[in-house]
Amino acid sequence: MTQPSVYTRRARFAMFWFAASLLILTLGASRASADTYNLTSCHLSGGCGTATQFGTVTLTNNGTGGVNFTVALNSGNQFVETGSGGGGLFVFNDSLSGSAVTSVTLSGGTGNTPPGGLQGSTGLTPFMADGTGTFTAIVECSTASDCNGNSGNLANTLTFTVTNATVAQLETPNAAGNIFVADILLGQTGGTGLTGPVDASPSSLVPEPTSMLLFGTGLVVLGAKFRRKKSNDLVAA
Repeated sequence: MTQPSVYTRRARFAMFWFAASLLILTLGASRASADTYNLTSCHLSGGCGTATQFGTVTLTNNGTGGVNFTVALNSGNQFVETGSGGGGLFVFNDSLSGSAVTSVTLSGGTGNTPPGGLQGSTGLTPFMADGTGTFTAIVECSTASDCNGNSGNLANTLTFTVTNATVAQLETPNAAGNIFVADILLGQTGGTGLTGPVDASPSSLVPEPTSMLLFGTGLVVLGAKFRRKKSNDLVAA
């Protein structure tokens, strides 16, 4: 049997990488159902000491046309409202028509829930969170005096739901490259005890182990099939 031509081998090689690319795109689409970001960028006045990671932001499509947020600060840190954090506990980007913030709760750590309650808003005129750019959505204390300057000794886990949105739609960075900002009182080991914003950018996305495993397995399988086919062709020749 005639050995496959150079052009045939190149075509098969191209088909292999085309299949691999489809696998990458498929995994990328599935990743958008749930994402976790690290809050790693410090904008506290006076710095953050030796601390380099302050908590996480997890977004999950809830299956009913909305996204559940969990903002979990590291042990020792607490939420606070200061002017430098945009005047809210947490800010993000959402100008989607019909979306809204619901089911806001604070819990965890040794802190409290503000007596006046919590609220959220989307589709706002862009407002500034110092050092992190502008944002269009906010989660905040309904009564500002409950939370200003940590007067309420707030808890460290914030949860809420954004309706009529997907995870991917809420991951749009602003002009400064940031997607989420939490306003905190720093109290974790290596911190200074000062207040201010910490943020997350797209580069702080935590890789999902399952997707990484599937991706690696897929490439191995595709590679094995390609090598086996090539070996069979050489033997047949």
